[in-house]
Amino acid sequence: MVHLSTNTASKLLSKLAQGNGHGEDSPYFDGWKAYDTDPFHPTINPRGVIQMGLAENQLSFEFVEKWIKNNPKASICSVEGVHEFKDIANFQDYHGLPRFRNAVANFMAKVRGNRVQFDPDRVVMSGGATGAHETVAFCLANPGEAFLVPVPYYPGFDRDLTWRTGVKIVPVICESSNNFKLTREAMETAYVEAEKSGIKVKGLLITNPSNPLGTVYDKKTLETAVTFINEKNIHLVCDEIYAATVFAEPGFISISEVIENDTECDKNLIHVVYSLSKDMGFPGFRVGIIYSYNDAVVACARKMSSFGLVSSQTQYLIASMLSDDAFVDRFLAGSAEKLATRHCNFTKGLAQVGIGYLKGSGGLFLWMDLRHLLKEKTLEAEMTLWRVIINDVKLNVSPGSSFHCSEPGWFRVCFANMDDNTMDISITRIRNFALQNKEVAKVKKQKFCWRQSSLELRLSSRRLEDIMSPHSPLPQSPMLRATT
Repeated sequence: MVHLSTNTASKLLSKLAQGNGHGEDSPYFDGWKAYDTDPFHPTINPRGVIQMGLAENQLSFEFVEKWIKNNPKASICSVEGVHEFKDIANFQDYHGLPRFRNAVANFMAKVRGNRVQFDPDRVVMSGGATGAHETVAFCLANPGEAFLVPVPYYPGFDRDLTWRTGVKIVPVICESSNNFKLTREAMETAYVEAEKSGIKVKGLLITNPSNPLGTVYDKKTLETAVTFINEKNIHLVCDEIYAATVFAEPGFISISEVIENDTECDKNLIHVVYSLSKDMGFPGFRVGIIYSYNDAVVACARKMSSFGLVSSQTQYLIASMLSDDAFVDRFLAGSAEKLATRHCNFTKGLAQVGIGYLKGSGGLFLWMDLRHLLKEKTLEAEMTLWRVIINDVKLNVSPGSSFHCSEPGWFRVCFANMDDNTMDISITRIRNFALQNKEVAKVKKQKFCWRQSSLELRLSSRRLEDIMSPHSPLPQSPMLRATT
């Protein structure tokens, strides 16, 4: 048998397959590779990398597990549910099971405090939010056209929106000076610059609650966005996949609430992307939702959904679960309480060593401020700090540059994807690392006044060796191998 070299084999593929459009050459994904190479385990590998780069909600599984035990019939692969197996296992219309669409519509309303209702006939399913975003991009824009996206934004958008569609992303610059809020001026600047470059803007994409910021949009900002897209006659796509992860004030306001009584808004321009991956903690179920107020988009997205359907077994289980109002109420309240407690405990640990963060009320992460640990205010300095945190502190946190943040020194850190013991260890690692930088204490005494030139990155492995090993094997990534 003849084996072709990798380069030769790749030339036999399509241009799309040969390209790097998936975007894996990013520190965001490199951090995952570092974890996969040396994963933390409390007994097998206690000095491994702790995964704090995965926005996953593992805090509320107890509610789901209890429901499943009490409702064995909901699974068609159980003794109690086997009589439903044949009907569910056979071919289902790609519109989705009616009871599934009804349950999802009701759940979306409940998450939003029943302040707005959703039409089940507008619920289009997709293989997770990833598939939903790509489908919306296909429906709304031609190759070469663009969406405005406020930065910092989720790195996966570079894949989801652009890789196979040929659609572009035009960043809307948001800055820490106003807590990264989206302004009319910023949207206008990005729009004008795109036009000057010959790029046609077809829409604005926002994430609410924000990934990676953990903040929620207030009503005024949402109204400003609606006014802007109406004036420009472009689409507004609202990613609301973290809607039920809001655990404090200010609470979540959906774009659907804002346009409910807005008689001047062209609702044909409004589209919502939703999923159960974050709110319910079901990323493996791949339940993505497109909810559009545009009939043509609904029809087109439904045709395209045949490429990424949710399995009928999953639909059946989810429909049964979300139709249990008592369970949903307990889950939403319990999840918010657990997220609030975890967020409080984690931020207290950061505060003890003078590490700040952007105040937020939602999401499964926070936007951690390590600007005072940079040797200089540059991307290179941020990457140096990131490599130390990955390689020596053994925490996979994601640098702001991977979210296209224009200001070095910010990091997204996820806090809901681990048990309490692992979280305690991660806080200890952060605390010990911060204390190794002698200038941190000085910064703390100066009430966190950042002095760019006074900070150095130094690690004393003697004090850290009890909880981490600087000699653990590292992944073969150029970004991670670079000299620190």
